[in-house]
Amino acid sequence: MQKTFTKLPALVLTLGLMLSLSSCGYNDIQRNEEAVIKAWADVEATYQRRADLVPNLVETVKAYAAHEQETLENVTRARASVGQTNISAADLNDPAAMQRFAKAQEQMSGALSRLLLVAERYPDLKASQNFRDLQHQLEGTENRINVARQRFNAAVQEFNSSIRTFPNNLTNNFLLNLERKEPFSATAGAETVPEVKF
Repeated sequence: MQKTFTKLPALVLTLGLMLSLSSCGYNDIQRNEEAVIKAWADVEATYQRRADLVPNLVETVKAYAAHEQETLENVTRARASVGQTNISAADLNDPAAMQRFAKAQEQMSGALSRLLLVAERYPDLKASQNFRDLQHQLEGTENRINVARQRFNAAVQEFNSSIRTFPNNLTNNFLLNLERKEPFSATAGAETVPEVKF
């Protein structure tokens, strides 16, 4: 009987520790960080879809607008630049890396806008069923990119809040030491409306 009473404080202490750990936010923080990583992978997947479509679009346009070689070369260069700019999950804390990635994607968007302008200038190209199909896929991809960015930013906000609010901030400070993640933001000058001239 005496042994049971000596083990009782240890048992109560263990149960109390388990209960306090279950509400400390450790698992929530881990889930939120995984959600950020998954959301970033979705952003990269939508950008990859766009990069995969571009060669097909360029080949279609080449058939109709060989004299717009400079525009086509700009698209090809932008795609190559996008392919060389990668972000790992570890880089999600680095604002400079995120800015480089955003800049490369912005160059790609600009090159594609100029390519679509070429299509407006040439009715035969605009009327091409292949071009229209690719154009619709690109438009859909651009919308998917926007949605993926928004979901990524929502996941980042959830994660950042979870490591900064009580009691999770204590868990993070003493156990995890995770840093805030950088949300996706527009590149400098993105607020300027592109000028279209004919």
